[in-house]
Amino acid sequence: MGKKILMAVDNSIHSKQSLHYATKMLGGSGDVTFTLFHGTPMISQYLLAEARANPKANASLKKVIKKNIAEAQGLLEKQKKRMMRRGVPDERIEMVAQQRMIGRSRDILEYARQGVYDAIVVGRRGLSRIQKTFMGSTSADLLESADVIPVWMVDGNVTSQRILVAVDGSESSYRALDHVGAMLSENTEIKISLFHVSPDAKDIDAISFGKDDPDIQDIVTKASARMIEKFFADATQKLKDAGIVADRVETITTKRKAKIGKVILSEAKKGNFGTVVVGRRGADRAHYFGSVSRYVTQRITDRALWLVP
Repeated sequence: MGKKILMAVDNSIHSKQSLHYATKMLGGSGDVTFTLFHGTPMISQYLLAEARANPKANASLKKVIKKNIAEAQGLLEKQKKRMMRRGVPDERIEMVAQQRMIGRSRDILEYARQGVYDAIVVGRRGLSRIQKTFMGSTSADLLESADVIPVWMVDGNVTSQRILVAVDGSESSYRALDHVGAMLSENTEIKISLFHVSPDAKDIDAISFGKDDPDIQDIVTKASARMIEKFFADATQKLKDAGIVADRVETITTKRKAKIGKVILSEAKKGNFGTVVVGRRGADRAHYFGSVSRYVTQRITDRALWLVP
């Protein structure tokens, strides 16, 4: 069954970068269809109400809608040609211009759900310190709200095809792994690193006492090591079954020396990883990966982030 990618685009450099990223990662896959999606400006309710009663206002409204559609079509054609120049065949690119109904991110999510897309790709504009804190942008809203479909957020001009998959052995990690295998099975240029940060006792919310006890820490460390050893074995086999051979996969385990999200971003920078993959939630749904995915989302730069629900 073919894969469907929804590309949220506009005229910005950020959209151009997200298009380049998606075609680099998936352009060689013959079973991928890209949908370029652009929301035209929302029409004022006052204008709509006036148009129903006033023929002159109605004529003006039709002009506005026609102009918006024409501009959107021109934008989409431009982006389509950009993808075709990078080797994506015409028949694998669809274009959708839709009047904004609820809001940018909500409209994108709703269209993706109805169309059963495998991923949403969006570029991220440079965020101010305040925006990073409050996650104020379309890409940030998508990452916050997407609870079914993975979102790929592209920040900057990403060229490295090294993939860092942050895992903790949870169901969310398995879903992230399945997504990576399904999306990248035909890309022979990628290198995948499965990255695990060994938790401290204080990361396990179920332990409400004795977290500083060395015996408790030893139990947590050994249990985590057994769990992640099994996960790595399962993961390697899953990726092999998806068509990603073993010599393109490595496993990395490190001790926690700072916030887990910070350790992940440090590894991504150190290893020149172009893509970081995280699950929305982890083994401890209330703490471990909920806080980690948020930390990584807010602070990642010059890379692509895949957030898998």
